[in-house]
Amino acid sequence: MTLFPTLRRYRRDSLARDLLAGLAAGAVVVPQAMAYATVAGMPVQTGLYTCMVPMLVYAALGGARAMSTSTTSTVATLTASTVLAAGAAAGSIGALVTLTLEAGLVLLAMRLLRLASLVENLNTAVLVGVKTGVGLVVAVGQLPALFGVDPGTGGFFAQLWTLLGRLGGTVPATALLSAGLLAVLLTLPRVLPRFPAPLAAIALAIAATALFDLDGRGVALIDPVPTGLPAPRLPDPALAAGLLPGAIAIAFMVFMESLAVARSMRRPADPPLDDDRELTAAAAANLAGAWFQSLPSAGGFSQTAVNDRAGARTQAAQLVTAALAVAVALWLAPVFDLLPRAALAAVVVTAVLGLIAPREFVRLARIDRTECCLAAATALVGLTAGLLAAVAVGVGATLVLVLRELDRVGVLELRRAPDGRLRPAEPGDAPVPGVLALLPTGGLYTANVRSAQRQILDAVAAQGTPPRLVVLDLALQRALSVTVIDAILELDRQLAREGISLHLAHLEARALATVRRTHWWPEWDRTGRIHPDLESALPADGP
Repeated sequence: MTLFPTLRRYRRDSLARDLLAGLAAGAVVVPQAMAYATVAGMPVQTGLYTCMVPMLVYAALGGARAMSTSTTSTVATLTASTVLAAGAAAGSIGALVTLTLEAGLVLLAMRLLRLASLVENLNTAVLVGVKTGVGLVVAVGQLPALFGVDPGTGGFFAQLWTLLGRLGGTVPATALLSAGLLAVLLTLPRVLPRFPAPLAAIALAIAATALFDLDGRGVALIDPVPTGLPAPRLPDPALAAGLLPGAIAIAFMVFMESLAVARSMRRPADPPLDDDRELTAAAAANLAGAWFQSLPSAGGFSQTAVNDRAGARTQAAQLVTAALAVAVALWLAPVFDLLPRAALAAVVVTAVLGLIAPREFVRLARIDRTECCLAAATALVGLTAGLLAAVAVGVGATLVLVLRELDRVGVLELRRAPDGRLRPAEPGDAPVPGVLALLPTGGLYTANVRSAQRQILDAVAAQGTPPRLVVLDLALQRALSVTVIDAILELDRQLAREGISLHLAHLEARALATVRRTHWWPEWDRTGRIHPDLESALPADGP
């Protein structure tokens, strides 16, 4: 695999744009990643560390030119849920290292099993539901910090109920600061779209703490950020089993979010994205970042959008962002000791507002009410049973929907058109005497082969005079599974009891190679029941 593929034949005139884009993205991604670390229940410096090794590794392996990788609200929330579900203490670095490493291993397994195309096809309604659940859970989890009250425990509704009961203890200075920062974060992008609003909010909050002694007025500050680069840490084997279900869910979300961001930001002139390369890059970024206290990393839309708007041409921009994160860790970490927790909460709340999209539910209801109900059910599961359960329900529901669609295969009768061509039967077309030629409207799989089998038998029964020969045209079949082969043999036995011979036509190379490995191939080949095309399967005395 070529290293630094986006830097091949690098042009000097791209350097200035990449440098500016990397700094602009860093101004967004560094404070935002630190804020997401609090969502994950981890020390803020783990968000800063996520902007180092994972970014470097993705730049070396990834093919998306403008992608900026750190972590996302969805991944951070799943991280918090997973750590708590595994019984680990909030803020446990050992649990974080283990979880990130496991997520990387799951991504690597997906790559080795060539599951890239399968993973990315999670139902849109499921994603809408998961993101809505994430947005609401994260927002409610950050509200106590905005009001300066102690957070509650439990799920979404328990935390919301606890918050309502504690509003009487709101710290006025914290609430006033939060209102001002939310105003900046919501209005600045409209007035100055190119200016990084999170950086402005963080800078204003630090300045306000220094000038007005907010700490002495009851405003809570974040824990001190240690100076220096992250030291290597080992995973905790005792937590591996408990963290694995969450790691699988996180791996799914990492790949889907990263690929969605990469595709949405891809320019027409950019090379096409290679799903396998992207999966490899995501796996390597997490495997490498795990040892250096990194949160699970994924492509983020907000920082990638900043990167793209600033004119990023290659992954050199992300290398600049990673260098900025290193500079913050080495020299600017003490500045963040004056950062109020409310500032990070405000950054998180405004970032996740985009996940809560009622318009998406309206669109789904207008197009397909079933999918709208699926989105709502997924969101409700996320709010009541947790986001891990929501992802599990979403993946299961997607599988059910896929199987439902695959089951909708039809079987068409083919007849002679007036010009002699075989085509799906229309009024005036002539049947082939003694022959029933049938064409499945799609490939036969485990999910639909029994339905096709029933339709074939019904078509035979519907003939006035039973045919001597049934020819099954498998032109749309690319491969044959053991289940499909067994169903064909069962169909052959059922037809044989009625004195009807079953022939197969138009087998593609892969399907034919599979048939040749069966025990019944010699007999079918000797009796001429396998045909290269439909015409050769018909009797010579046909019209």
